[in-house]
Amino acid sequence: MPGDRLDEVLDAAYDCLTRYGMRRTTMDDIASVMGVSRSAVYQYVHGKDDAFRRLARRLHERALVRARRAAGGEDASHAERVRGVLAARLDLARGLAGDSPHTAELLDEKARLSGDICHAFTGELRRLLIALFTEADTVARSPAGVEPVEAADICLALVAGLESAPDGGRLLAPAADALLTGLLGAPADSADEPTRPAVPSCRGLPAPGQ
Repeated sequence: MPGDRLDEVLDAAYDCLTRYGMRRTTMDDIASVMGVSRSAVYQYVHGKDDAFRRLARRLHERALVRARRAAGGEDASHAERVRGVLAARLDLARGLAGDSPHTAELLDEKARLSGDICHAFTGELRRLLIALFTEADTVARSPAGVEPVEAADICLALVAGLESAPDGGRLLAPAADALLTGLLGAPADSADEPTRPAVPSCRGLPAPGQ
């Protein structure tokens, strides 16, 4: 299937990215990982820049599926849904960082190839958070009367800080709980949740729902 073959190309591009970085990776490298000729790879992508851009889009789309699923969890509390959205962003960043220092460009909004993809992803997370805080009526519930837009930006700033923290994955739950207690005007409800497991690597790039 053409789609399956494209996935193989993107998996190979990711493997090369973790080893060599974008600049040093060549189409020959991608073809070598796949065990095919360079011309065969060109059947699915226009070049390495196209491969990396498609790779960035796939990673962000899969993280966004997870975030939307968390935000739409009607049986969960607002705090749990917000934490789910934040976890989708943090786990993507930590999974990439765990695989290689070369993967950072895939999350850089100033990057030439994927900056617009990263920017759109952050914007969609922001919209999901604004909707959640609007639904929860943070203006009325927060002691400081924080607007939903402000609450969303505060949460995204928290995640950005945790991305560079060595223990960021473990800190997400307590940090988010402390923040949401103030934003939602009531104790967050994850005090008894187990410690978050180590985030899996982004290698293999599991499909949504897997």
